[in-house]
Amino acid sequence: MAGLDADRIRRSLDAVAGGGFAQIEVFPEIESTNSYLMQQSGPEVGRFRVAVTDNQTAGRGRHGKTWQSPPGSGLCLSMAYTFGRKPENLSALTLAIGLSVIENLGSQRIAGLQLKWPNDLVASDGKLGGILTETRMEAQEALTVVTGIGLNIDLGTGLDLEGEGDGALSAVDLRSHAIEVPPAEHLAAILINGLQQTFVAFEQDGFEVFAGRWADYDWLHGREIAVATAEREVSGTGAGIAADGALLLATRDAGTQRVTSGTVIVKETQAYRT
Repeated sequence: MAGLDADRIRRSLDAVAGGGFAQIEVFPEIESTNSYLMQQSGPEVGRFRVAVTDNQTAGRGRHGKTWQSPPGSGLCLSMAYTFGRKPENLSALTLAIGLSVIENLGSQRIAGLQLKWPNDLVASDGKLGGILTETRMEAQEALTVVTGIGLNIDLGTGLDLEGEGDGALSAVDLRSHAIEVPPAEHLAAILINGLQQTFVAFEQDGFEVFAGRWADYDWLHGREIAVATAEREVSGTGAGIAADGALLLATRDAGTQRVTSGTVIVKETQAYRT
């Protein structure tokens, strides 16, 4: 994959989306698009700022994990958006963004993609990508949210990406799952368009408008799993998500249990951390 062309990304944006952006920056190399935007001033309320690269040297995931993206192997994109005030159920925003990513990739004839609660993009039981959402309070109750998407496009054969420790899912790429991989600039544009629409819809209507679609892509549904939190460990069968985005486990002795965070162990595969 050649270096990203910023002008091609901008030309591919929807007219409505393009008019809402304070800034779109494309980097030939950067440590982390999320870290970069977290260090910048947040955009004005209701506006967006984007950082994109195909060469991220120090990407971050949840729980301190790293996200490897050697030159040309993937797409790393972060968007900052400023809410006028903190929305209710903010933790579910990551789930809504996952739906946006999967559905927009599906529009490009990339089939068979699923979501692993709360922030992994899955294909053929491997990790295709991940989502990291961070927040920063601003003046007068405003809140800036920075959401990063890391997407494997073409990992080649020379990378050692057999999971990231703790039994993590092995990495897979779009090249192995798409009839034809769209140009990276086009992928960036459709993800940006989708993120813009998701932020606006979430601000207006919350997670309710997204919750019903999660079941169509739920990788954990029906799998025997255990979730270890700081207080307890719950074992059961993945039973979807609640209306607020909490993971549901159907247990033998205690009925349906809610989980909002923790270490997930899929019993027929390996353990990995959400």
